[in-house]
Amino acid sequence: MKSMIVYEMCYPDETAGAAGIVCVPLDYGYLEEYRKIYNDCFYEMRRALGINPVNVYADSDDLKDKLCNIYILLDNSSIIGAVSCYGNEIDDLIVRKVSQGKGYGRQLLLWAIQRIRQENKAPITLHVAQWNARAVALYRQMGFAITKKEKINP
Repeated sequence: MKSMIVYEMCYPDETAGAAGIVCVPLDYGYLEEYRKIYNDCFYEMRRALGINPVNVYADSDDLKDKLCNIYILLDNSSIIGAVSCYGNEIDDLIVRKVSQGKGYGRQLLLWAIQRIRQENKAPITLHVAQWNARAVALYRQMGFAITKKEKINP
């Protein structure tokens, strides 16, 4: 694995704009589709950085313990994107490749902020690889600031 820079980013504000979407908890019926989209979204980065395994989730069983924290955005019974919320942390914000560039990432981020704000007002954090410049730019545009920079070595 090549060394990788990871940013911790923080959203200190108490509110965010309206998401304009409705997400639902991931359920067993969508596990396989979610697994494929997740692996597809992170494949290029993991391959470029030499991270193995390239596909994180080998099968749907690897996801079953995370069901209560993963929320999906659907269109005609297909997953457009998803986001995970763990306490005050946003994780694994993904958008299906064919749906990228249409504002779904921004909407999922807003939805996650609102979801977390229903529970508490503490600063919201997320972690993102420097390699993922589009995500870093989105998070900055939305009010997140880099609070920590960490170099991860093999």
